[in-house]
Amino acid sequence: MNDLLIRGATVYDGTGKPGRVADVAVKDGRIASPGPARQTVDAGGLALMPGIVDVHTHYDAQVTWDPTLSPSVSLGVTTAVMGNCGFGIAPCPAALRETMVRNLSVVEGMDLEALLRGTRWEFETFAQYLDALERIHPYGNVAVLAQHSTIRTAVMGQEASTRKEPSLEQLAHMRALVREALDAGAAGFASSFSPNHSGWGGRPMPSTIAGDDELKALTGELKGRGIFVMATGPRATPEYMEEICAANGRPAFMVTVLTMYNSAAPERALTYYERCAAANARGREVYIHTSCQPLSFDFTLQEPYLLYSHDAFDRVQAAAPGERAAIYRDPEFRQRFRENLANPKQGILFYGDWGQVEVDGVPVTRLAHGKDPLDWFFDLPTDRQLVAKLYQNDDAGVAPLLQHPAGVVALSDAGAHLIYFCDAGFGLHFLAHWVRGNGTFTLEEGVRRLTSDPARKYRIPRRGEITPGFFADLVLFDPQAVGLTNLERVRDLPGGGTRMIRKPRGLHGVWVNGVQVHDGRDYAALERGPGRVLRTFDA
Repeated sequence: MNDLLIRGATVYDGTGKPGRVADVAVKDGRIASPGPARQTVDAGGLALMPGIVDVHTHYDAQVTWDPTLSPSVSLGVTTAVMGNCGFGIAPCPAALRETMVRNLSVVEGMDLEALLRGTRWEFETFAQYLDALERIHPYGNVAVLAQHSTIRTAVMGQEASTRKEPSLEQLAHMRALVREALDAGAAGFASSFSPNHSGWGGRPMPSTIAGDDELKALTGELKGRGIFVMATGPRATPEYMEEICAANGRPAFMVTVLTMYNSAAPERALTYYERCAAANARGREVYIHTSCQPLSFDFTLQEPYLLYSHDAFDRVQAAAPGERAAIYRDPEFRQRFRENLANPKQGILFYGDWGQVEVDGVPVTRLAHGKDPLDWFFDLPTDRQLVAKLYQNDDAGVAPLLQHPAGVVALSDAGAHLIYFCDAGFGLHFLAHWVRGNGTFTLEEGVRRLTSDPARKYRIPRRGEITPGFFADLVLFDPQAVGLTNLERVRDLPGGGTRMIRKPRGLHGVWVNGVQVHDGRDYAALERGPGRVLRTFDA
C-alpha cells in the first residue's frame, strides 16, 4: 500500500511536458505507481509540481537553530544549497567562531546578536557540520558547498582578510580541507572575487584578496566531483571560469551584477550569457545565476558595503565606525565620490542614480526636495536603514536573460539580508509574475526552470521531477492565485531580533520526501523534519 495518493491534480512533472490530470502516489518517500494509500488528498482543480530547488541560499547558521528553514519551505522550496559565495561557518576552530559570524553579519546583512546567540556550535570540521545537520532533521533537503573564505579563515586566522599570499603550508592545508569537505559530501566549492563583498569593520572577505594560483589550486580538487560557483566580480570573466571548468571538468556558475540588467549598461548583461553559451558549445559548462526579482541591497551608512568598491570609501573602510559620520561631512570626501560616479569602475553596484536608493520605500530624489541628493544622503544619520534597488528592474531587459539556456533561476539569498527584505519566495514570484503575469514562460516551462533544470545543472540526483523512483518533493498550488504576500516584520530571531518574511498565496501543500511540511498556512508540527542532508551527487 502507498503512503500518500494525491488525486486529480494537473501534474506538471518538471520535464517541460504539458500538464495532465493524473493521480500521484508516494511510497517510502519516493514517487510510486498510483494505487490504494493510507492517506488521500483530493487535489481537483489544483496543480502539482516538484518542489523548488533553490541553489543560492545562506542558511548555514540559521539552520542550526531553525530546522524549518523559514521562510523558504513555506514558499515551496524543498531543496536548498548553502555555502554560497564561499561564506559559511564550517570548518571553524572554536577560537574563530566570533570572527566567522561577525563577517557573515556584515557581508550577508544578518543580525549579529542572533548569530552570536543562536548558532549551535556542535562542530568544528566540515564533516562534523554535516553530521550536526543530520541530527537537526531539517524540514527541507540541504546541500552545502565548501567555502573558500571560511576555509581561508580557518587556516590563516585574522590574516585571511589582510594577507594575499598564504604560505605553501597554508595553501596545502586549504587544499586538504577542500578535499575533506568533498569526501564528507560537499556539493562543490564556492568562492568570491567580488569587490562588493566586505566583512566586519569594512575588511575584505578573505577570498576576495586571494590570488589566481590559490583559487585554481583549490578548484583543482574538484576533479570528478562537485560543482564550482563564484561571485566573480569583474575579475573572473566567463573565459576565466571556462578555463577553470576545462581544468577540472566540472560545471561552473557565475554570480555577478555584471550579468544583471542595468539601465546604465543595458546591453552588457546579455553579452555575458552569450559568452557562457559559447563555452557550453565548446563542451565546458559555464552558467549564470539569474535573478527573477529586482535585486535589492539593504545597508546603512554605518556599514555601506555596496559602496566600498568606490575608492572614495577607502577612508570609510579604514575608519572606526564612530569616525564615519565625520568623513561623510567632509566636502573633499563628497567631491571624491562625485568623481567616482562620473568615472565608474567596472563591477561596481551603484552608478549614481539616486532614484534607486530608498528610505522607508521613498526614493532619495523625492526626499531631497531640491537639495543635491548626494548631500542629502550623506547628511542622514549613519544608522538609518536604506534599500538600493539597482538591478533586474525592467521586465523587457530581464526576460531575455531568464529565457537564456546559459542561466539558472536563482539568487534568492534566502537566510541573508533578512533584516530589511525577503526574496526567499523567488519561485512563487516567478510563477506569479513571469508565468501568469506577463506570460514570458508557459507554466510547464516555468516549472522546469525552478525544478529539474537547477537539479540537473547542480548534479542533484533524483529530484526536480515527478517521475517514478524520484524523491517525493512536491508542491500543490493554484496557478491562478499563486504568489506572495507583502513583506511582514516578525520578531522571532534569537536574542529578540526582527526580520522580514513573506507568506505564500495560492499554496495548498508542500511535501519533502513524501512528508507534508506545510499546508499553505502553517508548518506541520513534526517530531523531526523529513529533509535530508544531500551528500551524493551525479558525475
